[in-house]
Amino acid sequence: AFVPGAPELPLTLVALAAAAPLLLASPRRWALARDLDWSTLVFFAAMFVLMRSVWDSGLFQGALVAAGPRLLRVPVILAVSVAASQLVSNVPLVAMLLPALREAGASAAALTALAAGSTIAGNLFILGAASNVIVIQNAERRGETLTFVEFARVGVPLTLLNTLVYWLFLR
Repeated sequence: AFVPGAPELPLTLVALAAAAPLLLASPRRWALARDLDWSTLVFFAAMFVLMRSVWDSGLFQGALVAAGPRLLRVPVILAVSVAASQLVSNVPLVAMLLPALREAGASAAALTALAAGSTIAGNLFILGAASNVIVIQNAERRGETLTFVEFARVGVPLTLLNTLVYWLFLR
């Protein structure tokens, strides 16, 4: 829960409550709905559908069992969350990993390592965070370009340094 003692609300309900006044009461509601970035919304939804499909396949759980207790170590979680976020993006990865780590009895430091690693994963390469893709797409619509190599030239050393700092802090 966001507030101690308050009932836990699904995030979809929170998001709908925030959007409802604009979409229901605004005189511009049709323009707002029309101007939404529907392709980005579909992109995000598809990532979560993919992650749920991977989870339902059982493949992911098999990899977790094979990894055993090593997976619960801070350096492993940091490395896995940074690396795997490059394949599936950070938010869907956390959505899939978090329940498994909680079920396995992960420590607070291990869960913090997941949060830290998945957050800094967006610094490594463009695909590490869907937000990078969205920002770069919007920049390209305005005639600006940021290449993969330009991004990585700054992102790789930054991510390595961040990972080291988090590892030193969390160990």
